[in-house]
Amino acid sequence: MAWTQVYTPLGNLYLSALVAALPVIVLLGALAFFHVKAHWAALLGLAMALGTAILVYGMPGQMAFATALHGAAYGLFPIGWIVINAIFVYDITVKTGKFEVLKQTIAGLASDRRVQVLLIGFSFGAFIEGAAGFGTPVAISAAMLIGLGFKPLAAAGLALIGNTAPVAYGALGTPIIALARVTNLPIEQLSAMTGRQLPFFSIIVPFWLVWAMAGFAGMLEVWPVCLVAGVAFAIPQFLVSNYHGPWVVDIVASAVSILSVVVLLRFWQPKRVWRFPDEQEAEVSGVPRFKSVGAMAAQPKPTAREAWSAWMPWLILSVFVFAWGLPAVKNWLNGLHNPTWQVPFLHDLVLRAPPVVPKPTPEAATFSINYLSATGTGLLLSGIVSGLLLGLRPGALLETFIGTLKRVRYPLLTIAAMLALGFTTRYAGSDATMGLALASTGHVFPFFSAMLGWLGVALTGSDTSSNVLFGNLQQITAQQVGISPVLAAASNSSGGVMGKMIDAQSIVVAGVATGQEGQEGSILRYVFFHSVALAALVGLLVYLQAYVFTGMIPG
Repeated sequence: MAWTQVYTPLGNLYLSALVAALPVIVLLGALAFFHVKAHWAALLGLAMALGTAILVYGMPGQMAFATALHGAAYGLFPIGWIVINAIFVYDITVKTGKFEVLKQTIAGLASDRRVQVLLIGFSFGAFIEGAAGFGTPVAISAAMLIGLGFKPLAAAGLALIGNTAPVAYGALGTPIIALARVTNLPIEQLSAMTGRQLPFFSIIVPFWLVWAMAGFAGMLEVWPVCLVAGVAFAIPQFLVSNYHGPWVVDIVASAVSILSVVVLLRFWQPKRVWRFPDEQEAEVSGVPRFKSVGAMAAQPKPTAREAWSAWMPWLILSVFVFAWGLPAVKNWLNGLHNPTWQVPFLHDLVLRAPPVVPKPTPEAATFSINYLSATGTGLLLSGIVSGLLLGLRPGALLETFIGTLKRVRYPLLTIAAMLALGFTTRYAGSDATMGLALASTGHVFPFFSAMLGWLGVALTGSDTSSNVLFGNLQQITAQQVGISPVLAAASNSSGGVMGKMIDAQSIVVAGVATGQEGQEGSILRYVFFHSVALAALVGLLVYLQAYVFTGMIPG
Protein backbone atom coordinates (compact mmCIF):
# COMPACT_ATOMS: atom_id res chain seq x y z
CA MET A 1 0.00 0.00 0.00
CA ALA A 2 1.09 3.56 -0.70
CA TRP A 3 2.20 5.77 2.18
CA THR A 4 2.02 9.59 2.11
CA GLN A 5 4.75 11.64 3.73
CA VAL A 6 3.78 13.81 6.70
CA TYR A 7 6.00 16.81 7.37
CA THR A 8 4.72 17.89 10.80
CA PRO A 9 4.30 14.57 12.62
CA LEU A 10 4.43 16.30 16.03
CA GLY A 11 1.94 18.98 15.04
CA ASN A 12 4.52 21.78 15.12
CA LEU A 13 6.90 22.40 12.23
CA TYR A 14 9.88 23.53 14.33
CA LEU A 15 9.56 20.75 16.92
CA SER A 16 9.21 18.24 14.08
CA ALA A 17 12.31 19.72 12.41
CA LEU A 18 14.28 19.33 15.65
CA VAL A 19 13.37 15.65 15.85
CA ALA A 20 14.06 15.22 12.13
CA ALA A 21 17.59 16.54 12.72
CA LEU A 22 18.40 13.93 15.40
CA PRO A 23 20.00 11.38 13.01
CA VAL A 24 22.30 14.09 11.61
CA ILE A 25 23.10 15.38 15.12
CA VAL A 26 23.97 11.84 16.26
CA LEU A 27 26.15 11.21 13.19
CA LEU A 28 28.06 14.50 13.27
CA GLY A 29 28.29 14.56 17.07
CA ALA A 30 29.72 11.05 17.18
CA LEU A 31 32.29 11.97 14.54
CA ALA A 32 33.29 15.44 15.68
CA PHE A 33 33.05 15.31 19.48
CA PHE A 34 33.14 11.69 20.62
CA HIS A 35 35.75 10.50 18.09
CA VAL A 36 33.71 7.43 17.19
CA LYS A 37 35.00 5.57 14.14
CA ALA A 38 33.15 6.60 11.02
CA HIS A 39 31.48 3.26 10.30
CA TRP A 40 30.12 3.05 13.86
CA ALA A 41 28.98 6.68 13.77
CA ALA A 42 27.20 6.03 10.47
CA LEU A 43 25.49 2.95 11.86
CA LEU A 44 24.37 4.91 14.95
CA GLY A 45 22.97 7.66 12.73
CA LEU A 46 21.24 5.06 10.56
CA ALA A 47 19.64 3.43 13.61
CA MET A 48 18.36 6.84 14.73
CA ALA A 49 17.05 7.59 11.23
CA LEU A 50 15.15 4.29 11.08
CA GLY A 51 13.72 4.84 14.56
CA THR A 52 12.61 8.37 13.66
CA ALA A 53 11.09 7.24 10.35
CA ILE A 54 9.10 4.40 11.89
CA LEU A 55 8.17 5.73 15.33
CA VAL A 56 7.76 9.46 14.64
CA TYR A 57 6.86 9.73 10.95
CA GLY A 58 4.82 6.51 10.84
CA MET A 59 6.66 5.02 7.88
CA PRO A 60 5.88 1.29 7.58
CA GLY A 61 8.78 -0.77 8.92
CA GLN A 62 9.10 -2.91 5.81
CA MET A 63 9.29 0.23 3.68
CA ALA A 64 11.86 1.87 5.99
CA PHE A 65 14.21 -1.12 5.87
CA ALA A 66 13.80 -1.39 2.08
CA THR A 67 14.83 2.29 1.89
CA ALA A 68 17.93 1.69 4.01
CA LEU A 69 18.97 -1.30 1.88
CA HIS A 70 18.40 0.75 -1.29
CA GLY A 71 20.67 3.49 0.06
CA ALA A 72 23.35 1.03 1.16
CA ALA A 73 23.37 -0.58 -2.27
CA TYR A 74 23.73 2.83 -3.92
CA GLY A 75 26.58 3.61 -1.54
CA LEU A 76 28.48 0.55 -2.74
CA PHE A 77 27.59 1.05 -6.38
CA PRO A 78 28.24 3.47 -7.97
CA ILE A 79 29.82 5.59 -5.17
CA GLY A 80 32.03 2.90 -3.63
CA TRP A 81 33.00 1.70 -7.11
CA ILE A 82 34.35 5.17 -7.89
CA VAL A 83 36.39 5.27 -4.67
CA ILE A 84 37.94 1.82 -5.22
CA ASN A 85 39.11 2.55 -8.74
CA ALA A 86 40.28 6.11 -8.11
CA ILE A 87 42.56 4.78 -5.37
CA PHE A 88 43.56 1.89 -7.68
CA VAL A 89 44.92 4.33 -10.29
CA TYR A 90 46.87 6.17 -7.61
CA ASP A 91 48.27 2.88 -6.23
CA ILE A 92 49.49 1.92 -9.71
CA THR A 93 51.44 5.17 -10.06
CA VAL A 94 53.02 4.62 -6.65
CA LYS A 95 53.87 0.97 -7.37
CA THR A 96 55.59 1.85 -10.65
CA GLY A 97 57.49 4.77 -9.12
CA LYS A 98 55.88 7.24 -11.51
CA PHE A 99 54.37 9.32 -8.76
CA GLU A 100 57.85 10.30 -7.61
CA VAL A 101 58.54 11.64 -11.10
CA LEU A 102 55.16 13.38 -11.13
CA LYS A 103 56.07 15.15 -7.89
CA GLN A 104 59.30 16.37 -9.45
CA THR A 105 57.50 17.73 -12.52
CA ILE A 106 54.99 19.60 -10.36
CA ALA A 107 57.83 20.87 -8.19
CA GLY A 108 59.48 22.02 -11.42
CA LEU A 109 56.41 24.12 -12.17
CA ALA A 110 56.08 25.26 -8.58
CA SER A 111 57.75 23.92 -5.45
CA ASP A 112 55.53 26.12 -3.33
CA ARG A 113 52.78 24.20 -1.55
CA ARG A 114 50.37 27.09 -2.05
CA VAL A 115 50.70 26.94 -5.82
CA GLN A 116 50.51 23.15 -5.81
CA VAL A 117 47.21 23.15 -3.92
CA LEU A 118 45.77 25.61 -6.45
CA LEU A 119 46.86 23.51 -9.42
CA ILE A 120 45.71 20.17 -7.98
CA GLY A 121 43.04 20.98 -5.39
CA PHE A 122 41.27 23.71 -7.35
CA SER A 123 41.98 23.70 -11.11
CA PHE A 124 42.65 20.01 -11.83
CA GLY A 125 40.00 18.94 -9.30
CA ALA A 126 37.49 21.13 -11.16
CA PHE A 127 38.22 19.27 -14.38
CA ILE A 128 37.54 15.92 -12.71
CA GLU A 129 34.37 17.37 -11.13
CA GLY A 130 33.15 18.57 -14.52
CA ALA A 131 33.80 15.23 -16.16
CA ALA A 132 32.71 12.82 -13.42
CA GLY A 133 31.58 14.36 -10.12
CA PHE A 134 30.06 12.15 -7.42
CA GLY A 135 33.13 11.94 -5.18
CA THR A 136 35.71 11.38 -7.91
CA PRO A 137 37.51 14.77 -7.71
CA VAL A 138 38.02 14.59 -3.95
CA ALA A 139 39.40 11.06 -4.20
CA ILE A 140 41.82 11.97 -7.01
CA SER A 141 42.91 15.39 -5.71
CA ALA A 142 43.42 14.23 -2.12
CA ALA A 143 45.43 11.21 -3.26
CA MET A 144 47.63 13.40 -5.48
CA LEU A 145 48.23 15.92 -2.68
CA ILE A 146 49.22 13.09 -0.33
CA GLY A 147 51.62 11.78 -2.95
CA LEU A 148 53.14 15.26 -3.26
CA GLY A 149 53.96 15.20 0.45
CA PHE A 150 51.02 17.12 1.95
CA LYS A 151 50.06 16.15 5.48
CA PRO A 152 47.03 13.79 5.45
CA LEU A 153 44.64 16.15 7.27
CA ALA A 154 45.63 19.11 5.11
CA ALA A 155 45.36 17.04 1.91
CA ALA A 156 41.86 15.87 2.80
CA GLY A 157 40.59 19.23 4.04
CA LEU A 158 42.05 21.28 1.21
CA ALA A 159 40.74 18.88 -1.45
CA LEU A 160 37.27 19.29 0.07
CA ILE A 161 37.47 23.10 0.24
CA GLY A 162 38.79 23.29 -3.33
CA ASN A 163 35.95 21.15 -4.66
CA THR A 164 33.21 23.77 -4.22
CA ALA A 165 32.80 26.31 -7.02
CA PRO A 166 32.67 23.65 -9.81
CA VAL A 167 30.11 21.33 -8.13
CA ALA A 168 26.89 22.85 -9.57
CA TYR A 169 28.09 22.03 -13.09
CA GLY A 170 29.67 18.69 -12.15
CA ALA A 171 29.32 15.50 -14.19
CA LEU A 172 28.64 17.51 -17.37
CA GLY A 173 25.96 19.69 -15.78
CA THR A 174 23.95 16.92 -14.10
CA PRO A 175 22.80 19.01 -11.07
CA ILE A 176 21.37 21.80 -13.26
CA ILE A 177 19.80 19.28 -15.66
CA ALA A 178 18.11 17.54 -12.72
CA LEU A 179 16.96 20.87 -11.28
CA ALA A 180 15.34 21.85 -14.57
CA ARG A 181 13.60 18.49 -14.77
CA VAL A 182 12.01 18.65 -11.30
CA THR A 183 11.02 22.35 -11.47
CA ASN A 184 10.07 22.60 -15.17
CA LEU A 185 11.96 25.90 -15.27
CA PRO A 186 14.01 26.64 -18.43
CA ILE A 187 17.42 24.98 -18.18
CA GLU A 188 19.02 27.95 -19.94
CA GLN A 189 17.77 30.36 -17.25
CA LEU A 190 18.82 28.07 -14.39
CA SER A 191 22.28 27.63 -15.92
CA ALA A 192 22.62 31.38 -16.46
CA MET A 193 21.44 32.31 -12.95
CA THR A 194 23.82 29.85 -11.32
CA GLY A 195 26.52 31.28 -13.59
CA ARG A 196 25.81 34.74 -12.16
CA GLN A 197 26.39 33.53 -8.62
CA LEU A 198 29.24 31.03 -8.58
CA PRO A 199 31.87 33.03 -10.53
CA PHE A 200 32.18 35.37 -7.52
CA PHE A 201 33.13 32.33 -5.43
CA SER A 202 35.38 30.91 -8.14
CA ILE A 203 37.49 34.03 -7.54
CA ILE A 204 37.19 33.87 -3.74
CA VAL A 205 37.89 30.16 -3.25
CA PRO A 206 41.55 30.13 -4.44
CA PHE A 207 42.35 32.92 -1.96
CA TRP A 208 40.31 31.15 0.74
CA LEU A 209 42.03 27.84 0.03
CA VAL A 210 45.53 29.26 0.42
CA TRP A 211 44.48 31.33 3.45
CA ALA A 212 43.14 28.17 5.14
CA MET A 213 46.50 26.45 4.59
CA ALA A 214 49.11 29.19 4.94
CA GLY A 215 47.41 32.03 6.79
CA PHE A 216 46.57 35.53 5.58
CA ALA A 217 50.19 36.67 5.22
CA GLY A 218 51.06 33.49 3.31
CA MET A 219 48.11 34.09 1.01
CA LEU A 220 49.16 37.67 0.25
CA GLU A 221 52.57 36.44 -0.93
CA VAL A 222 50.94 34.47 -3.76
CA TRP A 223 47.98 36.70 -4.57
CA PRO A 224 48.85 36.88 -8.29
CA VAL A 225 48.46 33.13 -8.81
CA CYS A 226 45.31 33.03 -6.64
CA LEU A 227 43.82 35.79 -8.77
CA VAL A 228 44.81 34.21 -12.08
CA ALA A 229 43.52 30.75 -11.07
CA GLY A 230 40.21 32.22 -9.92
CA VAL A 231 39.56 34.78 -12.66
CA ALA A 232 40.64 32.37 -15.40
CA PHE A 233 38.04 29.93 -14.05
CA ALA A 234 35.30 32.48 -13.31
CA ILE A 235 35.16 34.21 -16.71
CA PRO A 236 34.68 31.01 -18.77
CA GLN A 237 32.30 29.74 -16.08
CA PHE A 238 30.11 32.81 -16.59
CA LEU A 239 30.36 32.87 -20.39
CA VAL A 240 29.73 29.17 -21.00
CA SER A 241 26.89 28.89 -18.46
CA ASN A 242 25.12 31.98 -19.84
CA TYR A 243 25.68 31.58 -23.58
CA HIS A 244 25.96 27.82 -24.07
CA GLY A 245 24.48 25.87 -21.18
CA PRO A 246 25.50 23.75 -18.16
CA TRP A 247 27.11 20.83 -19.97
CA VAL A 248 30.82 21.73 -20.40
CA VAL A 249 31.16 24.67 -18.00
CA ASP A 250 33.70 23.02 -15.68
CA ILE A 251 35.64 21.36 -18.49
CA VAL A 252 36.27 24.65 -20.31
CA ALA A 253 36.80 26.74 -17.15
CA SER A 254 39.25 24.30 -15.56
CA ALA A 255 41.28 23.95 -18.76
CA VAL A 256 41.59 27.76 -19.04
CA SER A 257 42.50 28.01 -15.35
CA ILE A 258 45.24 25.34 -15.55
CA LEU A 259 46.72 26.83 -18.72
CA SER A 260 46.66 30.36 -17.30
CA VAL A 261 48.43 29.30 -14.09
CA VAL A 262 51.08 27.38 -16.03
CA VAL A 263 51.73 30.41 -18.27
CA LEU A 264 51.93 32.73 -15.25
CA LEU A 265 54.48 30.47 -13.56
CA ARG A 266 56.81 30.89 -16.54
CA PHE A 267 57.07 34.61 -15.74
CA TRP A 268 56.40 34.76 -12.00
CA GLN A 269 57.31 32.71 -8.92
CA PRO A 270 56.79 33.36 -5.20
CA LYS A 271 59.71 35.10 -3.51
CA ARG A 272 60.03 32.17 -1.12
CA VAL A 273 58.97 28.53 -1.26
CA TRP A 274 56.38 27.90 1.45
CA ARG A 275 56.41 24.60 3.33
CA PHE A 276 54.42 23.15 6.20
CA PRO A 277 56.01 24.16 9.54
CA ASP A 278 57.16 20.65 10.46
CA GLU A 279 58.14 19.56 6.96
CA GLN A 280 61.54 17.90 6.73
CA GLU A 281 64.19 18.99 4.23
CA ALA A 282 64.21 15.58 2.59
CA GLU A 283 60.54 15.70 1.58
CA VAL A 284 59.41 16.42 -1.96
CA SER A 285 62.44 16.60 -4.23
CA GLY A 286 64.76 17.18 -1.28
CA VAL A 287 63.92 20.90 -1.16
CA PRO A 288 64.15 22.45 2.30
CA ARG A 289 61.44 24.71 3.65
CA PHE A 290 61.60 28.28 2.33
CA LYS A 291 64.41 27.47 -0.07
CA SER A 292 64.92 30.22 -2.63
CA VAL A 293 63.61 29.89 -6.16
CA GLY A 294 67.16 30.22 -7.50
CA ALA A 295 68.26 27.24 -5.42
CA MET A 296 65.25 25.35 -6.73
CA ALA A 297 66.44 25.72 -10.28
CA ALA A 298 69.58 23.73 -9.41
CA GLN A 299 67.52 20.61 -8.67
CA PRO A 300 67.69 17.91 -11.37
CA LYS A 301 64.56 17.77 -13.48
CA PRO A 302 63.00 14.70 -15.11
CA THR A 303 63.53 14.32 -18.84
CA ALA A 304 60.61 15.00 -21.16
CA ARG A 305 60.14 11.25 -21.64
CA GLU A 306 60.11 10.62 -17.89
CA ALA A 307 57.65 13.46 -17.32
CA TRP A 308 55.34 12.20 -20.07
CA SER A 309 55.44 8.69 -18.62
CA ALA A 310 54.60 10.02 -15.15
CA TRP A 311 51.65 12.12 -16.35
CA MET A 312 50.37 9.44 -18.73
CA PRO A 313 48.12 7.62 -16.19
CA TRP A 314 46.43 10.89 -15.24
CA LEU A 315 45.97 11.94 -18.86
CA ILE A 316 44.49 8.52 -19.64
CA LEU A 317 42.27 8.86 -16.56
CA SER A 318 41.07 12.28 -17.75
CA VAL A 319 40.23 10.92 -21.21
CA PHE A 320 38.32 7.93 -19.81
CA VAL A 321 36.48 10.02 -17.23
CA PHE A 322 35.50 12.59 -19.85
CA ALA A 323 34.36 9.91 -22.30
CA TRP A 324 32.35 8.04 -19.65
CA GLY A 325 30.63 11.31 -18.72
CA LEU A 326 29.31 11.96 -22.22
CA PRO A 327 25.56 11.24 -22.48
CA ALA A 328 26.01 9.55 -25.87
CA VAL A 329 28.62 7.15 -24.47
CA LYS A 330 26.56 6.46 -21.34
CA ASN A 331 23.44 5.78 -23.37
CA TRP A 332 25.30 3.47 -25.73
CA LEU A 333 26.87 1.48 -22.90
CA ASN A 334 23.58 1.29 -21.03
CA GLY A 335 21.98 0.03 -24.22
CA LEU A 336 24.42 -2.88 -24.25
CA HIS A 337 23.54 -4.00 -20.71
CA ASN A 338 22.12 -2.16 -17.73
CA PRO A 339 20.31 -4.46 -15.27
CA THR A 340 17.68 -2.37 -13.44
CA TRP A 341 15.21 -3.38 -10.73
CA GLN A 342 12.31 -1.70 -9.01
CA VAL A 343 13.03 -1.79 -5.26
CA PRO A 344 10.42 -4.04 -3.61
CA PHE A 345 8.16 -2.46 -0.94
CA LEU A 346 9.36 1.01 -1.98
CA HIS A 347 9.10 1.89 -5.69
CA ASP A 348 6.24 4.39 -6.26
CA LEU A 349 4.80 3.57 -2.83
CA VAL A 350 6.03 6.72 -1.05
CA LEU A 351 4.01 9.80 -1.97
CA ARG A 352 5.59 13.24 -1.60
CA ALA A 353 2.93 15.75 -0.64
CA PRO A 354 2.27 19.52 -0.83
CA PRO A 355 3.83 21.97 -0.10
CA VAL A 356 7.04 20.16 -1.04
CA VAL A 357 5.50 19.33 -4.43
CA PRO A 358 2.46 20.89 -6.14
CA LYS A 359 0.43 17.66 -5.92
CA PRO A 360 0.98 14.18 -4.40
CA THR A 361 3.78 12.58 -6.38
CA PRO A 362 5.02 8.96 -6.12
CA GLU A 363 8.72 8.62 -5.35
CA ALA A 364 10.46 6.24 -7.72
CA ALA A 365 12.96 3.72 -6.33
CA THR A 366 14.96 1.82 -8.91
CA PHE A 367 18.45 0.35 -8.66
CA SER A 368 20.72 -0.10 -11.66
CA ILE A 369 23.97 -2.01 -11.86
CA ASN A 370 25.19 0.03 -14.80
CA TYR A 371 28.58 -1.61 -14.62
CA LEU A 372 29.47 -0.64 -18.19
CA SER A 373 28.60 3.08 -18.02
CA ALA A 374 29.56 3.72 -14.39
CA THR A 375 32.31 6.31 -13.87
CA GLY A 376 34.12 3.79 -11.66
CA THR A 377 34.41 1.43 -14.63
CA GLY A 378 36.05 4.17 -16.67
CA LEU A 379 38.51 4.67 -13.83
CA LEU A 380 39.16 0.90 -13.64
CA LEU A 381 39.89 0.72 -17.37
CA SER A 382 42.16 3.76 -17.17
CA GLY A 383 44.09 2.01 -14.38
CA ILE A 384 44.42 -1.22 -16.36
CA VAL A 385 45.54 0.55 -19.54
CA SER A 386 47.99 2.72 -17.61
CA GLY A 387 49.41 -0.22 -15.68
CA LEU A 388 49.98 -2.25 -18.83
CA LEU A 389 51.62 0.69 -20.62
CA LEU A 390 53.87 1.21 -17.58
CA GLY A 391 55.03 -2.41 -17.78
CA LEU A 392 52.96 -4.09 -15.06
CA ARG A 393 51.91 -7.67 -15.77
CA PRO A 394 48.24 -8.65 -15.34
CA GLY A 395 49.14 -10.54 -12.15
CA ALA A 396 50.73 -7.44 -10.65
CA LEU A 397 47.68 -5.39 -11.59
CA LEU A 398 45.40 -7.91 -9.90
CA GLU A 399 47.59 -7.91 -6.80
CA THR A 400 47.45 -4.09 -6.68
CA PHE A 401 43.67 -4.10 -7.05
CA ILE A 402 43.25 -6.64 -4.25
CA GLY A 403 45.49 -4.50 -2.03
CA THR A 404 43.29 -1.48 -2.81
CA LEU A 405 40.16 -3.46 -1.90
CA LYS A 406 41.65 -4.44 1.45
CA ARG A 407 42.49 -0.80 2.18
CA VAL A 408 38.97 0.46 1.56
CA ARG A 409 36.86 -2.31 3.11
CA TYR A 410 35.86 -0.33 6.22
CA PRO A 411 35.32 2.94 4.35
CA LEU A 412 33.01 1.06 1.97
CA LEU A 413 30.92 -0.01 4.98
CA THR A 414 30.87 3.60 6.13
CA ILE A 415 29.76 4.90 2.74
CA ALA A 416 27.01 2.26 2.57
CA ALA A 417 25.72 3.22 6.03
CA MET A 418 25.90 6.96 5.24
CA LEU A 419 23.87 6.55 2.06
CA ALA A 420 21.40 4.28 3.86
CA LEU A 421 20.88 7.09 6.38
CA GLY A 422 20.46 9.69 3.64
CA PHE A 423 17.94 7.61 1.70
CA THR A 424 15.96 6.88 4.88
CA THR A 425 15.60 10.56 5.81
CA ARG A 426 14.67 11.41 2.22
CA TYR A 427 11.95 8.78 1.77
CA ALA A 428 10.60 9.28 5.30
CA GLY A 429 10.17 13.00 4.62
CA SER A 430 12.31 14.21 7.53
CA ASP A 431 14.65 16.00 5.09
CA ALA A 432 11.66 17.94 3.80
CA THR A 433 10.62 18.85 7.36
CA MET A 434 13.96 20.56 7.93
CA GLY A 435 13.65 22.23 4.54
CA LEU A 436 10.17 23.56 5.31
CA ALA A 437 11.46 25.04 8.56
CA LEU A 438 14.08 27.02 6.62
CA ALA A 439 11.52 27.94 3.96
CA SER A 440 9.23 29.55 6.56
CA THR A 441 11.57 32.49 7.10
CA GLY A 442 9.59 35.03 5.03
CA HIS A 443 11.42 38.14 3.79
CA VAL A 444 14.84 36.68 4.57
CA PHE A 445 14.05 33.49 2.65
CA PRO A 446 16.54 34.34 -0.16
CA PHE A 447 19.36 34.01 2.38
CA PHE A 448 17.97 30.73 3.71
CA SER A 449 17.28 29.55 0.17
CA ALA A 450 21.04 29.06 -0.24
CA MET A 451 21.28 27.51 3.22
CA LEU A 452 18.54 25.06 2.23
CA GLY A 453 20.68 23.92 -0.69
CA TRP A 454 23.65 23.66 1.70
CA LEU A 455 21.58 21.49 4.04
CA GLY A 456 20.40 19.31 1.15
CA VAL A 457 23.93 18.51 -0.01
CA ALA A 458 25.20 18.03 3.54
CA LEU A 459 22.44 15.44 4.07
CA THR A 460 22.40 13.68 0.69
CA GLY A 461 26.04 14.07 -0.39
CA SER A 462 25.06 15.32 -3.83
CA ASP A 463 24.11 18.65 -5.39
CA THR A 464 21.98 16.67 -7.84
CA SER A 465 20.11 14.90 -5.02
CA SER A 466 19.65 18.18 -3.16
CA ASN A 467 18.16 19.79 -6.27
CA VAL A 468 15.77 16.88 -6.70
CA LEU A 469 14.86 16.97 -3.01
CA PHE A 470 14.32 20.71 -2.57
CA GLY A 471 13.93 22.13 -6.10
CA ASN A 472 10.13 22.20 -6.01
CA LEU A 473 10.10 23.54 -2.46
CA GLN A 474 12.36 26.42 -3.51
CA GLN A 475 10.11 27.24 -6.46
CA ILE A 476 6.87 27.15 -4.45
CA THR A 477 8.27 29.19 -1.55
CA ALA A 478 9.73 31.80 -3.92
CA GLN A 479 6.31 32.34 -5.46
CA GLN A 480 4.78 32.74 -1.99
CA VAL A 481 7.32 35.35 -0.80
CA GLY A 482 7.41 37.20 -4.13
CA ILE A 483 10.92 36.53 -5.45
CA SER A 484 12.04 34.92 -8.70
CA PRO A 485 11.58 31.10 -8.76
CA VAL A 486 14.61 30.90 -11.07
CA LEU A 487 16.73 32.73 -8.47
CA ALA A 488 15.56 30.48 -5.62
CA ALA A 489 16.01 27.26 -7.59
CA ALA A 490 19.49 28.27 -8.78
CA SER A 491 20.50 29.29 -5.26
CA ASN A 492 19.68 25.76 -4.12
CA SER A 493 22.45 24.52 -6.38
CA SER A 494 24.84 27.41 -5.63
CA GLY A 495 24.39 27.14 -1.88
CA GLY A 496 24.61 23.38 -2.12
CA VAL A 497 28.17 23.44 -3.45
CA MET A 498 29.38 24.69 -0.05
CA GLY A 499 27.73 21.74 1.69
CA LYS A 500 29.76 19.32 -0.41
CA MET A 501 32.81 19.64 1.83
CA ILE A 502 30.96 18.47 4.98
CA ASP A 503 28.73 15.74 3.62
CA ALA A 504 29.59 12.41 5.18
CA GLN A 505 30.20 10.70 1.85
CA SER A 506 32.83 13.26 0.77
CA ILE A 507 34.54 13.19 4.16
CA VAL A 508 34.82 9.39 4.06
CA VAL A 509 36.15 9.50 0.49
CA ALA A 510 38.75 12.08 1.52
CA GLY A 511 39.68 9.94 4.52
CA VAL A 512 40.21 6.88 2.33
CA ALA A 513 42.25 8.79 -0.24
CA THR A 514 44.58 10.14 2.46
CA GLY A 515 44.82 7.02 4.61
CA GLN A 516 42.89 8.57 7.50
CA GLU A 517 40.27 5.90 8.09
CA GLY A 518 38.95 6.51 11.60
CA GLN A 519 39.94 10.20 11.54
CA GLU A 520 36.83 11.48 9.77
CA GLY A 521 35.92 13.61 12.80
CA SER A 522 39.17 15.55 12.46
CA ILE A 523 38.47 16.18 8.77
CA LEU A 524 34.95 17.39 9.60
CA ARG A 525 36.27 19.83 12.20
CA TYR A 526 38.89 21.07 9.71
CA VAL A 527 36.31 22.04 7.06
CA PHE A 528 33.11 22.81 9.01
CA PHE A 529 33.72 26.53 9.57
CA HIS A 530 34.75 27.04 5.94
CA SER A 531 31.58 25.32 4.75
CA VAL A 532 29.22 27.39 6.92
CA ALA A 533 31.01 30.69 6.23
CA LEU A 534 31.04 30.24 2.45
CA ALA A 535 27.41 29.10 2.43
CA ALA A 536 26.45 32.21 4.40
CA LEU A 537 28.25 34.37 1.81
CA VAL A 538 26.26 32.66 -0.95
CA GLY A 539 23.09 33.40 1.04
CA LEU A 540 24.06 37.06 1.34
CA LEU A 541 24.66 37.29 -2.43
CA VAL A 542 21.28 35.66 -3.16
CA TYR A 543 19.56 38.09 -0.78
CA LEU A 544 21.13 41.06 -2.59
CA GLN A 545 20.17 39.63 -5.97
CA ALA A 546 16.58 39.17 -4.78
CA TYR A 547 16.05 42.72 -3.54
CA VAL A 548 18.89 44.99 -4.76
CA PHE A 549 20.55 43.64 -7.92
CA THR A 550 17.39 42.25 -9.50
CA GLY A 551 18.75 42.99 -12.97
CA MET A 552 21.08 39.99 -12.58
CA ILE A 553 18.12 37.60 -12.76
CA PRO A 554 17.48 36.19 -16.26
CA GLY A 555 13.94 36.03 -17.48
